[in-house]
Formats: sequence, structure tokens, C-alpha cells
Amino acid sequence: MTCTLGEVKNRADFIVYWGGNPAECHPRHFTKYTLTQKGKFVPRGRKDRTMVLVDIRETPSAKAADIFLQIKPTKDFEVLTILRALLKNQTVDRELAAETGLTLEQLQDLVDRMKSARFGVIFFGMGISMTRGKHMNSAAILTLVAELNAFTKFVAMPMRGHGNVTGADVVMRWTTGYPFGVNLCRGYPRYNPGEFSTVDLLVRGDVDAALILGADPGATMPQPAIDHLARIPTIVLDPKVTHTSRLARVHITTAVTGISATGTVYRMDEIPLPLRPALKSPYPTDEEVIRRVSKAVEKKMALSTASNGITMRA
Repeated sequence: MTCTLGEVKNRADFIVYWGGNPAECHPRHFTKYTLTQKGKFVPRGRKDRTMVLVDIRETPSAKAADIFLQIKPTKDFEVLTILRALLKNQTVDRELAAETGLTLEQLQDLVDRMKSARFGVIFFGMGISMTRGKHMNSAAILTLVAELNAFTKFVAMPMRGHGNVTGADVVMRWTTGYPFGVNLCRGYPRYNPGEFSTVDLLVRGDVDAALILGADPGATMPQPAIDHLARIPTIVLDPKVTHTSRLARVHITTAVTGISATGTVYRMDEIPLPLRPALKSPYPTDEEVIRRVSKAVEKKMALSTASNGITMRA
């Protein structure tokens, strides 16, 4: 159900953006990969493609869409469930459909268009993953796409909100078997989005310390999560001052990855791109800081173990 952006550019003739505003958040997405680029199976580019935007409000991306479907806030899961029902020719109550902000005819038309596409793709953004329903919304989209493949070729791809989020998911997946929401407290990975996700842990107040690398949750997370970060010892590794570093106990300035530090960044379609530093930095890299912290913790644990051993022998 996933593919590369190159495949989308060359083959996709039906594109759905759901819960995202690529015109402002990913301004090169339209021109480089989805709408205007000419591909092997879409030689006329924009003329060969249909774009649908699904969102709770009309954003600048709506100007580029052929069809704009404005749904009511927090009704994504209901809309997706109705689409799945219509896909299987199940009867849907007209009044229940109207509660989503769309008519049954609009939803049926979308299903018919998706089924008749040669190659379709759904790009879903944080309007899906960071609102009520969270991972259940994402699961519903992935299930809908899986079921669409009984009729045609359809794929799904998340529209990431921050740099190299895909890289973090990829690394977590090949080291633990899971992409995110992983708990290692018992010495082995446990996966449960909604329970072990960072936002949920902070909102519930389950953590008493936080180490944040190259991210700014203080600018994007819900207020209860931000308030908890301010209460606990928070350490931030970042090249610049951020909302999170202002509330942290410790801020360590590090070299900028890709400019002053080598590394690998992953595109949204999981294509790795090696980065070569162009400038030197007086600051250490994130990797160097973490290695030094890790060695210090190991040394402290060894001293503690030795001390306990002496006490026990005495």
C-alpha cells in the first residue's frame, strides 16, 4: 500500500489529500511529484489527473483541487467508515452521512471515482493523525486503501509535518519491528499507539524526565503535554533556540545536520538521502553528545554496581 513519490509522479491519475494543506506546508509537492509533473502513464500532467481535497476548512490547497469536500471537525473516522461501507455496496443511512457534513451522493461519487482510477493515492496529514481518533483515523485510511486494491491500484502515504520524521520511523522499525509508540521499559519493545505515544505519555504525566533531539514539541503538542514538559527535567539538543528549549532545564547547542554534520535523511517515501556537511561547526553533533552521555551513564552505573558489591561483602 506504499510506494515511492517517483511512482506517484509517473502513474497516479487520482490524488486525494486528506487533513493536510500541501500548498503551504509542502509547497513543492504539487509541482514536483503529484499534480503538474508529466509522467510515463500521465503524459499530459495536470490534465490527466483528478485531485480531491478533504478537510474541515477551505485552505489555499482547495484552489488546486478539482473537488473540495468540507467535512465537520472530528468526523474523519465516520467519513472513512462510510466510504468503506459504500465500497462494499452496504446500505448507509442518509441522515448519518449528513452528520459528517457531506451528502450521501458526494460520498458515493468519491467511492465511484476511486474505484475507476487507474492508480490512486491518498496523502494524509496531521489533520488525521493529530486530531480525535489519531491512530484509529490512520488505520481507517490504510484499511480503506487495502480494500480499494480489490478494484484498482491504490496506495497511501503520510504527509509528515517535520523534518526526517520518516527517518525516525524507519530506524525504529528495523531496530524494534515497530515504527513509533514503542515502550522499552521491560527490556523488549512493546507497541501501542495511544498508550505509548509521546503525546499520550506527556498528557497523562507518566514520564518524570525527557530528552528531546532535534524536535520542538513545545510548539506543536497540546498544552497539557507542554505544561508537563515544563514541570519535569527536560533536556534539549538543538542547533537553535526553540519553544521547547525555552522551557527546558538544559539546552545543548549542536551542529546542524546536513550543513555542519553528516547524516542521513529519509524522504516521506522512505528513500534515504545521505547528507554531506558543507560547513564546519564549533558545536558537537547530536551523535557525539549522545555517545558522551551514554558513556557517562555506563560509568555511573558501573560505580554504583561496584559500590553495592562492596556494601554487600561487608
